[in-house]
Formats: sequence, C-alpha cells, structure tokens
Amino acid sequence: MALTTSRGQLLVATLALFGVTTGLSAQLRWTVEPKTSLAWWQVDPHFNHLWATTCPADHSWQPGEGRDPGQYVDYKTRPDLRDNGGHETRVPLFPRMQVNAVCRTAVSGTVLLQDTLHWNGVRGEITLNPDSLFSGLAFRDDFARSMVLNTPRYPRIRFVIDSLINVQKGPGDTLHATAVGSFNLHGVTTPMQAPVLAWRDPAGFRVQAMFDIDAQDLTNKYGMSKVALGLGVVLHRWKRLHMGVDVILQPQGD
Repeated sequence: MALTTSRGQLLVATLALFGVTTGLSAQLRWTVEPKTSLAWWQVDPHFNHLWATTCPADHSWQPGEGRDPGQYVDYKTRPDLRDNGGHETRVPLFPRMQVNAVCRTAVSGTVLLQDTLHWNGVRGEITLNPDSLFSGLAFRDDFARSMVLNTPRYPRIRFVIDSLINVQKGPGDTLHATAVGSFNLHGVTTPMQAPVLAWRDPAGFRVQAMFDIDAQDLTNKYGMSKVALGLGVVLHRWKRLHMGVDVILQPQGD
C-alpha cells in the first residue's frame, strides 16, 4: 500500500479534507503514516512522572522523574511540574511542536471519507500497539505491559470512528470536530467521543484527538488488575487517565 501520490491526487485530497470542494462522488482513503504519528497517555494527577509516548525521540517530549539513566531532560525548557497530587491543566504536558519522522512504528489506521461537503460518512479506525508506549523507565513500562495492560493477550488498543459531529472551520485551515465511535481497551469495547483538531502540516494532514476516562474505570469497567493498580486506582490517588493521538494522514496512492 503506497503512501505517495501524484500532485493531482494530493490537491484533490487536500481540498476534500477541508471541505473546499462541493462534494466528491468517489470515496477517499487516508492512511496513518507510522514514523510521523504518535500516541500518548497521562495520569492526572501525574505526581511528576506518570506520562508516556510512543515517540520518545521527539525533542518536544521529556520523561518524568524516576527515569532510566541517559534519558534526555532539558531543565531550561521543562515546565514547572508538581508532585503534590494537584490537578494538572496542561494536557498533554509535552505537546509535539514539530513533526519529524522519528517515532516508533506504533500507530496505524485508515480513515475513509465520502461526503466532503457535510462530512457525512466519515469512518475509520486508529490502532495502537501499547508495547511501544514509553515513560522513561523500563521497569515501569514492563510492569504496565505485563501486569496492567496484559499485552500478550490484548496486543492492540483501538478507536473506531463511526462519524464526525459538530464540524466547524477554525482560523486558517484548521478543522474542529468530534469523533464519535467506540474504544477498545483490555478486551472491552465502550462508546467514546473525542474532540478532533486537523490542519495541513508540511508532513501531511495532521490530526490530533484526545479523550479521558475515570481512573476507577480501569478496574471497574476494563477489568484490569486491582492488585497491579492498587496504589493509583484502589487508593484513589489517580483521578483521570488522559489519552490521545497526534497522527499524520497521507492520501492512499493507487
């Protein structure tokens, strides 16, 4: 499946994505470009260490405290962080500033588009390999994979997009909408809605989406181990789990 396209195809795809056309009869397909796409999570409160990304090589991102030796940290640009359990309004803590092809091959997916005038018929699926999530401490990540997420049994996290609602044009060429669909985590599928922001980037069509769940849902709804999550969930230290993607979509070639 090619990720390159002719200038004509790229122009049509660009116009279609931002609703400049009066509608296209043919279905358009975009695929996630893995080396420039990432996913992330962040616990609230994060206690100055509980966040992760699938793109640790991105220089906008920094690991938290309790990290392995040799991890990149720049205290000149690092935001003021709290470890007292207070509510964190900066989500994510380290948003990506510039897209570079340095990410792990962790995020994949396809988005189909039929009606570019009213944005009806948008559907697709974004898939994450949770083994690629990186917090900066190998022991913590290994524990999360084996004891919390059980990735040998549940190797993928999925968000299925059934439609877009509340579609609005923002300043410039930005697009705001809400993706409606379902979220599959730890073998359990639940309805989900996620705010979406999209715009043209030199790397392709950049789409960001973010949603969050109650930390208690990790055990009560998704069936994760109460023993493994005893400190954060059972003792109610964690309130919310934020998750999101920052992906680059490329029009699929012939």
